[in-house]
Amino acid sequence: MEILEILENNINRRHIDAAARCLADGGIIIYPTDTIYALGCDAMNNSAIERICALKDMKSAKTNLSIICSDISEVAQYAKFDNVQFRMMKQFLPGPYTFIFTALSKLPKAFKGRRSVGIRIPDNKIALAIEEALGNPILTTSVQGPDDDYRCEPSLIAETYDSSVDIVIDAGRGALIPSTVVDCTGDEPVVTRQGLGEFTF
Repeated sequence: MEILEILENNINRRHIDAAARCLADGGIIIYPTDTIYALGCDAMNNSAIERICALKDMKSAKTNLSIICSDISEVAQYAKFDNVQFRMMKQFLPGPYTFIFTALSKLPKAFKGRRSVGIRIPDNKIALAIEEALGNPILTTSVQGPDDDYRCEPSLIAETYDSSVDIVIDAGRGALIPSTVVDCTGDEPVVTRQGLGEFTF
């Protein structure tokens, strides 16, 4: 496992490219978002997705999988949404929200049986730079740890996931409040988890 230091106010392009190459090769990274540090892999690489699902015990088809996209035009390739929901995303993204939409068939077979997909466009330059360098969405799920420090301190996160991931990106101490999850698969958006973002629409 390798630790790469990247700061939002001083983006190291060489390290961004290294993280993107790792993802393209089927690797797993831990990286910062605008909420909690997250595990990530290429969302179009089925075997990498299965590794993360096994790592976090997300094998059930009832467990939502979420992806990071760079913008709403990319979201349209993987999720179904209407004009009202488009305006909603324009209002709240980038930001600390996960919007659940009906998944489109372009997603790999690890998503089959899951009719929905979580969509994130985080307000974090590092996460978006890696996604853009990769050229594919990043499957994303929050890191776990025995206590708060092990979820927000990169050195302790690396200790926890030493044998499980390929790269940990150290962007300084992370946050502890997750994204707000909004289910948009019904007639009206419903907040299913209140996190960092305040949602009224």
